[in-house]
Amino acid sequence: MIKKEWQWMREDHPSSVESQVKKRKELKMKPIGKYILIKEIKEEVKTESGLLLSAEDTSNIRYKKGKVIAPGTDVNVIDSDNIIFYDSRAGYTMIIEEEQFTVISEKDVVVVL
Repeated sequence: MIKKEWQWMREDHPSSVESQVKKRKELKMKPIGKYILIKEIKEEVKTESGLLLSAEDTSNIRYKKGKVIAPGTDVNVIDSDNIIFYDSRAGYTMIIEEEQFTVISEKDVVVVL
């Protein structure tokens, strides 16, 4: 019974981290020009007093955090796996092989961490 409960930790199980990383590497996507393919990073936002903001309140924040999956062919400063902050009103969201990605322009990136 313990093996069944921990089955998700096996490398070949579809929900394991290793399996997801392998799947992502198998995706052969290359944005063209100054476009960047990113995956949004969901964060909990706390106020100074320690209160968690609701989803509606966090949608009012101007910039979002994301991880670069693939930079475009003409992007020189930003590399894959960089963490960035970008304009929340920019880009288009698409679903590729059951995963949600956002495509933004290089000019919409504000900070590279």
